[in-house]
Amino acid sequence: MTTFELGGLAVDDRSLAAVLGVAGAAWGLVADRIGARWPAHDDGSVRPIDWRTLVVVLLGGVSLAALPGRVADLGQVMLFGGYFLALTLLLATDLDQRLLPDVVTLPLIAVTLVFAVAGWSPLVAGQLGLAVLAAVAIPGFLFAVSIPFGEGAIGIGDLKLLVSVGLLTGLARSIAGLVVGALAAGVVIGLLLVLRRVTLRTYIPFGPFLIIGAFWAVLVSL
Repeated sequence: MTTFELGGLAVDDRSLAAVLGVAGAAWGLVADRIGARWPAHDDGSVRPIDWRTLVVVLLGGVSLAALPGRVADLGQVMLFGGYFLALTLLLATDLDQRLLPDVVTLPLIAVTLVFAVAGWSPLVAGQLGLAVLAAVAIPGFLFAVSIPFGEGAIGIGDLKLLVSVGLLTGLARSIAGLVVGALAAGVVIGLLLVLRRVTLRTYIPFGPFLIIGAFWAVLVSL
């Protein structure tokens, strides 16, 4: 059992996980309501609470609750927790509007670059070159592969997200997260095809699966 120092109080990892889980779920609900309104829809509509709300609430809660069992101190909880909060908001906007806004993805690149250079991310410490390689090579490779399929084959917002994932988690974890995201996409899309909820012509955003992969890249030990 890990103990965290919080304002002079010792908090065990299970108690902190419970608190963070509730906070993450609450933020997930808020993020869903933000995503339903922002950026504003052309027709001014606001999506009611639906299955997307449940997905964002669950992932927001589970991801934050898992952090105390993964990292070593409260500073790392705050570092990755802040990143997870941003990912939860991006998940909400992409599920609702198929959009990863620059106002979130670009600051994440700047912040994670500072973390990487300063050595604050324990997942990158001592391997800055590999983190930069992941941030450049993975999005660059995916963009190059998408070119023959025409404009829109992969979202530019998705590529910007992958830059920050690379800087925060390094090369091996970024690749692992990408693989997990692709596998999750395959399972979900396959299930939807079997249930006849989508067809092979239906556009399905890949961003939510990349976000699941980003959570995985931080939380799972390699």
